[in-house]
Amino acid sequence: MATTRSGNVRAIDEMVCFSLYAASRATTQAYRRILAPWGLTYPQYLVLVELWERDPRTVGELGDDLALDSGTLSPLLSRLEKAGHVVRERVSEDARVVSVRLTERGRRLRAELAHVAGELVRCSALSASNARALLAELHAYTDALDASLKSASA
Repeated sequence: MATTRSGNVRAIDEMVCFSLYAASRATTQAYRRILAPWGLTYPQYLVLVELWERDPRTVGELGDDLALDSGTLSPLLSRLEKAGHVVRERVSEDARVVSVRLTERGRRLRAELAHVAGELVRCSALSASNARALLAELHAYTDALDASLKSASA
């Protein structure tokens, strides 16, 4: 935690929102370094993780599950498609729906990138139990904010 010249804790360092922002920025930078050898960004990696779990998926499902809007997701999927990791296809029953599936190359990446999540935990120096506790707290925090936003808009 940073302090002012007089040795006081900065007000911004007492804000949960700033700590989350700083942690997110640091996480993204760490992933940038870890994923650089594969030419992947952190959001592209997240799409692949979702597809490794369930393949194929619609663009809408991916957007909902990753909290990404179509303006962010479409160019990201285009880059993954150009790299040969995924294929996008219109669903024959409804031409408005686009399905995304892994290519063989995209499936092979799963084994190559299996170490990535563990590497990030190692970089953070969190113990396994602290990582699980942090994850639980972040889920609870997010769920509470989502519920608050939904009730405010109702």
